[in-house]
Amino acid sequence: MSEGFQLPEINRVGLLAPLDWLAAGWRDLWRAPGPCLAYGVGLALLSAGVTGTLYLTGQFTWFLVLAGGFLIVAPLLGLGLYRAARLMSEGRQPKFGEMLWQPGMIRADTILLGVALFVLFGLWAEAAYIIYGLSTYSVHQTIGDFLAFLLTTPEGLRMALIGSCVGGVIAFIAFTLVAVSAPLLLEEGSDVFISVITSARAVLANLPAMLLWAFLIALLVGVGMAFALIGLIVVFPWIGLASWHACRATVSSNDSARLQARHANQ
Repeated sequence: MSEGFQLPEINRVGLLAPLDWLAAGWRDLWRAPGPCLAYGVGLALLSAGVTGTLYLTGQFTWFLVLAGGFLIVAPLLGLGLYRAARLMSEGRQPKFGEMLWQPGMIRADTILLGVALFVLFGLWAEAAYIIYGLSTYSVHQTIGDFLAFLLTTPEGLRMALIGSCVGGVIAFIAFTLVAVSAPLLLEEGSDVFISVITSARAVLANLPAMLLWAFLIALLVGVGMAFALIGLIVVFPWIGLASWHACRATVSSNDSARLQARHANQ
């Protein structure tokens, strides 16, 4: 008796496909603005709470580190938005309650993916700490002092360059593992290992388009944060809904509905 699995088929997409995903996500956002924007409000409040805590404890200089880490772990925070996009594709109207909680959302596979992302976040935070420590002997207590060091000194500019390169590598690894796997985990019978492998295959098979997609995500999140985090109310649900369309465009729909195909021979 033998049992195995079959990996989903990967579709090839054009370079500008991410623009179509964003357009589809934007349409979905305004098809169900109430629950989707409420989801964004919750994320913005959480971000504001973390930012306020950093400021009150004198650790606001770590805001950039946490902002970079947010891009790593954010895909798991969008599970409810993937659910909403799927419901709308079936002609149903999502409700806020079922976006927050759905069968199979909290299970071993989701937890394993979350652990992997938080490990990558920990690597990024530790790398940022080491790069900062090697770049200066001073501890910058205020935002102004830190920005002056970062933008006006050779050491600060070198730190920004090295940090961007190291962070970019870690972010690309995280993006490769999770770009498709997070939405796929909502499928019945999904498996974290097959979902992650499928995500990596989808990214590598469509590398130019996926690099553009990663850039657009980072750009939109940056814009959302620049507007005192209020922009995340719209940006986060928009990206989350678009990510579901990205998954459906790059992974064969017939296969993604059954990520594991079992052999008939017993």
